[in-house]
Amino acid sequence: MSAALEKLRFLLVDDNHHMRVIVSTILKSVGVKHIREAIDGAQGLHILREWQPDIAIVDFKMSPLDGVQFTQLVRKSPDSVDAFLPIIMLTGFAERHRVFEARDAGVTEVVVKPVTARSLLDRINTVIYHPRPFIRSPDYFGPSRRRRTDPNYTGPFRRAGEKDGPPEMIEI
Repeated sequence: MSAALEKLRFLLVDDNHHMRVIVSTILKSVGVKHIREAIDGAQGLHILREWQPDIAIVDFKMSPLDGVQFTQLVRKSPDSVDAFLPIIMLTGFAERHRVFEARDAGVTEVVVKPVTARSLLDRINTVIYHPRPFIRSPDYFGPSRRRRTDPNYTGPFRRAGEKDGPPEMIEI
């Protein structure tokens, strides 16, 4: 996997210097060479305007712009440079409603702190090798919130194109 990661660009957005060091060290240990860091969501958005990462890793709780707000702006802002950017959220808040808040903002994957190399690399692997189609509905834009497909399900399909496999993006 390190050969694949060597060429990828990561944006790391976290207000905690020590957490940025930990995550950067994990990424560098598997061959990542291109990492830019931001201390909050506002700085992260500024970096996005001048540099195009392949994956963003953002903290949930930051000020003045937190990870949820950052994700919402990346996904829905008319001037977003990449609404399809894979976003992995780091959070110390493992409560179900917090994870749902991140998911409903359009986060691609979630890693609960304390971060381990395995948990982070598993989410990166999922983003790269098992991407979910993006969904656009009146109140949501982001990766499909469905985690699995039941091969035995024969009921009504809610989205166009599901019988033929998931398309790149589905509009509801």
